[in-house]
Amino acid sequence: MPPKFKRHLNDDDVTGSVKSERRNLLEDDSDEEEDFFLRGPSGPRFGPRNDKIKHVQNQVDEVIDVMQENITKVIERGERLDELQDKSESLSDNATAFSNRSKQLRRQMWWRGCKIKAIMALVVVILLLVIIILTVVKYRT
Repeated sequence: MPPKFKRHLNDDDVTGSVKSERRNLLEDDSDEEEDFFLRGPSGPRFGPRNDKIKHVQNQVDEVIDVMQENITKVIERGERLDELQDKSESLSDNATAFSNRSKQLRRQMWWRGCKIKAIMALVVVILLLVIIILTVVKYRT
């Protein structure tokens, strides 16, 4: 989140040695030009309008703060969406790889089953042949 800066400082915002320095400067004898820069403009033409301007400026500052927060939230949301999309693509790739590997494994297991059945059938045939040959030889003698 970007740092927030206040556009205008009130007397309440300024504390510590700065306030005492300001008071010391204002209490010393100075000419009107220095007073203008230290105290700000004063007089009848800046009185009531100044409050309205401050009020409007405060509202503008609040709107700027809200907009900055909204922009930050939108950027964060976009980043989260990008991460989610990357994870989704990764998951899809992994699912495809899993499917291909499972098909390959199924084929391997089917061939292994066929080989085992063929070997068992061959053993049974050999045993039958041995039994038949032994029986025939026994009856001949």
